[in-house]
Amino acid sequence: QVQLVESGGRLVQAGDSLTVSCAASGRTFSSGTMAWFRQAPGKERDFVAAIRGLGLTNYRDSVKDRFTISRDNAKTTLYLQMNSLKPEDTAVYYCAADTRVLFRYSVSSSYDYWGQGTQVTVSS
Repeated sequence: QVQLVESGGRLVQAGDSLTVSCAASGRTFSSGTMAWFRQAPGKERDFVAAIRGLGLTNYRDSVKDRFTISRDNAKTTLYLQMNSLKPEDTAVYYCAADTRVLFRYSVSSSYDYWGQGTQVTVSS
């Protein structure tokens, strides 16, 4: 049984840094795609960042210079390092994974596996 478990979300102040994690079990995604999405109240779930295959990364424009996606050598844990956080970054952050190298990595329906989410709240 595949499980993705996010952790690390909490209340922070604008300008702070925070790292959220996603621990994967039950399947390896070492050659596939892992990603972060986020969903603010009343809004759709949006793509944040993805890491594919041997380590190709992609980001949404609004986080490109502030967030860094990475995974550990065993490729069982996904991280999202978030710097210079803004109130508009407030959302539930979800981990997504697929065993394939996805072309449509920014589309949520492309992914087979999802975590339950972790809340990140940025106060002004």
